[in-house]
Amino acid sequence: MSIFIRSAEARDETAWRGLWQDYLTFYDVTLPEDITASTWARCLDPGHRMQCRLAFDGAALRGFAIHHAHCSTWVIADDVYLEDLFVTADARGQGVGRALIEDLIALGRAQGWHRLYWHTHRDNTAARRLYDTYCQEDGHIRYRVAL
Repeated sequence: MSIFIRSAEARDETAWRGLWQDYLTFYDVTLPEDITASTWARCLDPGHRMQCRLAFDGAALRGFAIHHAHCSTWVIADDVYLEDLFVTADARGQGVGRALIEDLIALGRAQGWHRLYWHTHRDNTAARRLYDTYCQEDGHIRYRVAL
């Protein structure tokens, strides 16, 4: 598989929405259309923190990485949160997820980010096999309060 990665463009919306729906299905989540539309709009806005990188094999979209930089109280440079990483079922295990993470690492080094971090479900063993090649989970537990 020959992977090419670039930032999302308006012409990618239909293909991205297909993968986004597969991602939501994977996590058994349903979101209102306005949230999906807002996420896509943010990803296309060069002035917004949220950005999306897309992985292609030829013309076929195989995965995405949605991330955003933010300041930290622990370091001077920005941290970058990889909020959503998804690879199509038929492309898993073929290096697409790794390519997307490596792409963000390269971008981060070029832009002076301090660190890249992400979360996954504890039962997502396939993804954790990949993630554990970068570092071990750090023991933090996430708490989420709806407002």
